[in-house]
Order: sequence, then structure tokens, then C-alpha cells
Amino acid sequence: EVQLVESGGGLVRPGGSLRLSCAASGLTFRFYTMDWVRQAPGKGLERVSSISNEGTGTTYADSVKGRFTISRDDAENTLYLQMNNLKPEDTAVYYCSTGSTRGKGTQVTVSS
Repeated sequence: EVQLVESGGGLVRPGGSLRLSCAASGLTFRFYTMDWVRQAPGKGLERVSSISNEGTGTTYADSVKGRFTISRDDAENTLYLQMNNLKPEDTAVYYCSTGSTRGKGTQVTVSS
């Protein structure tokens, strides 16, 4: 069974930083493209960033380009999202996903 467990969310002031982690199990992690998606209150899912298997390619939503960095550690089966210069509009539940599998999410709240 594939399991994705996110951590690292919290409350941060505008301009602050957070680093999200996603621990993956039940799959050969290094073979999979991994995504971070988010859902803001009252809105649909938005793909924030993706990283290809072996980390050779990354993509970002325009709303986070230059502020967020996705990375992976295939030896540790872990996906990361470094989020800098956070804005109130980044407030959302952040999920780690691959294909149709998604974790339970971690809440990120950006507020003064």
C-alpha cells in the first residue's frame, strides 16, 4: 500500500519560510514523478510543483515561481518543498501526491 505522509506545516507571518516534507512508503520512490498540490479554503486543488523521477526536471505554478523549491531525496524516500517569502494567498492544505495517490495533507497558514 502506498502511503504519503506530509509534515512541516504551520502558522507563519508573511515573508516567512517553511519547509514541507513528505515521507513515502510502499512504492519504489525513485521511479515516480512527485507533486505538491494545495487546496485553499473554498477553492479547488492547485498543482504547486512537480519533480520528475531522479529529479531531472521540475515545474512550478506561476504563483510560486521564484519562491518555492521542490526537491527529493531518493535514498530517504522523501519529497520536500521549501517555501520562502510566503504570502497570505499561500494559505492552504498542502498535499504530496503521485498519480492518483495523495497524503492527508499539512496545513499552512500565512497570517500576521
